[in-house]
Amino acid sequence: MAVLALDTSASVTVAVVSDDGARLARRDAPERRRHAEALAPLVEEALAEAGVDRRDLTAVAVGTGPAPFTGLRVGLVTARTLGFALGIPVLGVPSLDAIAAQAVSDLGLEPDDELLVATDARRREVYWARYRVVAHEGPHAVPVLETVAGPDVGPAAAVAEHAAGAVVVGEGGELYPDALDGADDAPLVPDAAVLARLAIARRAAGTDQPTEPLYLRRPDVHEAAARKRVSDTTPAPAPEGSR
Repeated sequence: MAVLALDTSASVTVAVVSDDGARLARRDAPERRRHAEALAPLVEEALAEAGVDRRDLTAVAVGTGPAPFTGLRVGLVTARTLGFALGIPVLGVPSLDAIAAQAVSDLGLEPDDELLVATDARRREVYWARYRVVAHEGPHAVPVLETVAGPDVGPAAAVAEHAAGAVVVGEGGELYPDALDGADDAPLVPDAAVLARLAIARRAAGTDQPTEPLYLRRPDVHEAAARKRVSDTTPAPAPEGSR
């Protein structure tokens, strides 16, 4: 029995993890613009490498962002469709939580240490959240995290005010080093295997894991559509002889 995990909040990452948390397979693609084309083949490849049939899955875990509308939606729709077809639960995990959990293990953080995760929100902004390590029993254990602030979105320079005394991880530090001093060797994007382990641990603890997306701001496509609707209701007179 196994859990399939996927995240499309940044690039595309897919993993198959056993119910006890062991990683059986992982596939990643750097694609940032064509998530739909990249995701389905990665799911099939990961299941094949793990030797797991879809009917043996006990849950689907999915990153819920925050992230831009289009890419995030691809992962959520795929996860919900699989869950419905297979009759298994779909477990939502904030993508920033997955990066934070990985950073705790990768950087050897200890209880009461704090970290700030910052990821690319485009428009020269970052999605961010600050966490405190509540418990961490070793490099392979799933850390317990408390969200201290966020998640939110804003300019990197403004977010820097929330980073004092915290280890900065995520690609925000790489994109905006003048504002956010990212830790060396820190994870930049979510790892689907870590996301799966978080989902498994939270399910065992009875934690609610909703799959509602964290967009944090209106998608560009909606704003463009709204402008189009306004122009449609008040058309400018066409010049004589035009069309």
